Amino acid sequence: MEVKVIDNQLEKALKVLKRKLAQEGTFKEIKKRRFYEKPSVKKKRKQQEALKRRIKARKRASGR
Repeated sequence: MEVKVIDNQLEKALKVLKRKLAQEGTFKEIKKRRFYEKPSVKKKRKQQEALKRRIKARKRASGR
């Protein structure tokens, strides 16, 4: 990933970099890996995330 600094606008470049990292999910991944997650907890979390995605997709499909 690359962010160009134009006219010494370091703050703006930093803001762009943070936005790109957030969109990629890098911050979420770092936060998730900060502590050990037991396999049973990890499985339960993944199931909850999948359920959220299914509900969201169902709402999107019925809204059309």
